[in-house]
Amino acid sequence: MLASQSRQKSYADPKRRDVEFQVGDFVFLRVSPMKGIRRFGKKGKLSPRFIGPFEILEKVGQVAYRLALPPALSGVHNVFHVSMLRKYVSDTTHILSYEDIELQTDLSYEEQPVQILDRKEKVLRNKTIPLVKVLWRNNKVEEATWELESQMRELYPELFR
Repeated sequence: MLASQSRQKSYADPKRRDVEFQVGDFVFLRVSPMKGIRRFGKKGKLSPRFIGPFEILEKVGQVAYRLALPPALSGVHNVFHVSMLRKYVSDTTHILSYEDIELQTDLSYEEQPVQILDRKEKVLRNKTIPLVKVLWRNNKVEEATWELESQMRELYPELFR
């Protein structure tokens, strides 16, 4: 049993990184998308992962930090585990505005389709599958995804009017 635990520890240790922030540092906050559909088995592949940057106000315990959140995120508790934070790298292209995303209290948000950009049919041996190219809110045109037309009609009929 001890040998097994030691082996598992040797696998996990190289992947573990001790991250520590100082008061006054800026960090990104991890958010997770919730969608009504899965995009061909790739859950949330084009969704933003982090928002911010936010300033660290104080260290709470060993692995938690209190952040200075804006009024738009007043419904979210302001103390986060270190695993939810990433160091701020000063590059303006990485910053995602949190005003555009309606975050829920569990730091998730719902993706919404904006419009249908294109249509095509995937031809298999004995059937044809109609697909639509969907532009999602908070994403660029280059990041649009192909979805099943039947699922999109069922979940978002307003796109087909």
